Amino acid sequence: MSENKLIIPITINDRAIELTLFGEGADSVVEVKKDAAENGEAVYQIREGCFYEYEITDGYCLEPSDIVSQSKTKNRSTGTIRPNIYVGTLKINVYKSATNKICGEVILEVQSVKASYRKDYRRMLEEITDRCTDLLLQHSSPVFQYFEPDFEADARTLYQRFAFIRSVLDSEEFNDAVNKILASPVKQWRESEISKDIRSVKRADSSVIRQFGSAARRRELPGNHPLSRIMESVPSRIVINNKIETADTPENRFLKHALMSFQSFCGRMKDKFPDKSRMKSEAAVLEDKLGQYLNHSMFKEVQPPAILPLNSPVLQRKEGYREILRIWLMFDLAAKLVWHGGEDIYGGNKRDVAVLYEYWLFFKLLDIIKSVLSVETPEIDKLIQKTSDGLGLQLMQGKSLNIDGVYDGGTRKLHIKYCYNKTFSGKSRYPKGGSWTRSLRPDYTLSIWPYGISEKQAEQEELIIHIHFDAKYKIERLTDIYGEEKESEESDETALLEEKNEQKKGTYKRADILKMHTYRDAIRRTAGAYVLYPGSDSDIRRGFHEIIPGLGAFAIRPSKENDGTDSLKKFLTEVTGHLMNRASQREKMALKTYETHKGKAVNILRDTLPEPYGMNRDLLPDGTFVLVAWYKPDTWQWIIKNGLYNARAGDGRGSLQIGPRETGAKYILLHSENETTTSKLMKVTETGPKIYSRQNLLEKDYPHRPTQDYYLVYKTEPVKDKELQNRSWDITKLEGYQKRRGSSLPFSVSLTELMRVVK
Repeated sequence: MSENKLIIPITINDRAIELTLFGEGADSVVEVKKDAAENGEAVYQIREGCFYEYEITDGYCLEPSDIVSQSKTKNRSTGTIRPNIYVGTLKINVYKSATNKICGEVILEVQSVKASYRKDYRRMLEEITDRCTDLLLQHSSPVFQYFEPDFEADARTLYQRFAFIRSVLDSEEFNDAVNKILASPVKQWRESEISKDIRSVKRADSSVIRQFGSAARRRELPGNHPLSRIMESVPSRIVINNKIETADTPENRFLKHALMSFQSFCGRMKDKFPDKSRMKSEAAVLEDKLGQYLNHSMFKEVQPPAILPLNSPVLQRKEGYREILRIWLMFDLAAKLVWHGGEDIYGGNKRDVAVLYEYWLFFKLLDIIKSVLSVETPEIDKLIQKTSDGLGLQLMQGKSLNIDGVYDGGTRKLHIKYCYNKTFSGKSRYPKGGSWTRSLRPDYTLSIWPYGISEKQAEQEELIIHIHFDAKYKIERLTDIYGEEKESEESDETALLEEKNEQKKGTYKRADILKMHTYRDAIRRTAGAYVLYPGSDSDIRRGFHEIIPGLGAFAIRPSKENDGTDSLKKFLTEVTGHLMNRASQREKMALKTYETHKGKAVNILRDTLPEPYGMNRDLLPDGTFVLVAWYKPDTWQWIIKNGLYNARAGDGRGSLQIGPRETGAKYILLHSENETTTSKLMKVTETGPKIYSRQNLLEKDYPHRPTQDYYLVYKTEPVKDKELQNRSWDITKLEGYQKRRGSSLPFSVSLTELMRVVK
């Protein structure tokens, strides 16, 4: 066997044939694993996502499938094996070419591309089981007594149960606990009666003294013995009480009972699983391991328990024993759990660690949200429900699962909704929630909106934010997501060619971050979209200086020591702090979006206007206001010279009524008596008017005796934008214009409205 070549012997009707695999490329490893049996795996192993050419002894062929392809030539004994994303035990039928009938099989193990997948798989399944059983243990629910394991049930359902049990019994916690007990078991002193030669008795208590006179099988004393004056004979042997140390304690009897129960369960499961299946192999390995524990010398003196001492302080407190007690309590519940969603992970001999990672992250995110946002643990019937075949875990790809809560930040309450597989429909129209284009379904969505209103109202008023997360188990480094930074245009072109080649091969990983862009841009009110992967580095790219909107990746690992959740906890803490800020730029953007889209009327303006850049950056016609005002003809030169326009203040007729449009006016269009078409457009150079007294105007050489005590005065200058020069407007066509005496009353219009009446 070379590094990329593997010869597999196959016996068919006592005839030996060979299947030869050739790996294409350095990554296409083919190997024989010595530790395969103890891991419930096939001995001959290949790797997912790689291509393998095969050749089988002439006269035989492999059954074609989605993974196995025969050569297009007449020689059916050659072809290609492409595992793609399949991980687990792969059974391939062998046909005899002449008869086209099954005559044998070959079993391969498809490894995950991640070297740690074995450990990750066990860790994640163990934690999911732990969370589910904890949920049941924490709730006083009649669901406890609802169902007993049916060993005659469908093999797939049985394996789902066994997978939960195996995750408990094959865990480091269980192995460590048993080994600690065997190394230092609880023992006790027990009194027993033994017969000893009277010459070896060193201390004589009242019981021994009584036996001197009453015990049988006596021996005469010689005449010179000191006791011969008192008695003629003494017994040859004396029965005395003796204390011995024994491991036969109630706690060790419980341990033996638990191990025997576990072993019996595995044995019954093994008998029900199909021959040569992964399930049968895993059950046999676990049964054998439990048998090795029970063969320990300690258990030879331990008797079966008469009662189970569940209230024993040793069982509840001593290291090793307390873990076994907890696992024994979990065992019964885990045997009742049915997880139809688990078919995606281990159905048909699969071991889809990527899907398991997605399910595992559901619980991890739930813990983080509970920790940071103080959302209570969901009711048991949200996650586990009674079903016809047991206690069903309601976690399945494609099936939506929502958990609600309320976060109290002190100054503000927020409604929190954590969703798994929430669909954002592409059919809903704005302002409803959903997607702009096609339906999208992120793995996890955290929706947050003000407490006190419905989610529907929050969507319609732009008061809700969505933060999406997608699980990507097969990504190892941030560069898999973002790609390598290139320093030159030439290297950029090379990178683009590499990306195209990766897309052709189906190995293009940067599509994951592009999908986050899709969520961010297509799903309405999305504030962030992030990849979750089992790596080491986290990275957040902000839209601007605030924490959201943003994109990025968080490293969340199935590790007992450091799972990487601190970065995500910190991020969500910053998000909640941001949402407490009522003056954030995101809040302003949301309001602008709401105001922009709430009106159904569409303004159309195709006239020539100054471009909105530089000093005119905020010049948007609908939001730029013009004050249409009257002036006395002999004040025109004073207005031009001083750059001032005065309007009456107060509540009298002709006074300027101050509102947001008047104070925020960018232009003033002046007209005089009988002047219905005017070109006198002035630009306001300071924000809002100032208050001038009568005396202030006289000091400015105002040409008339002011009749009012106070005036509102705008600082102005002639317009310099060439697009607005040499133009005139018919003010009689404006909605705020009044005829006759009312023609002198000031009013405001938008620049859009004004440009519609340009001459």
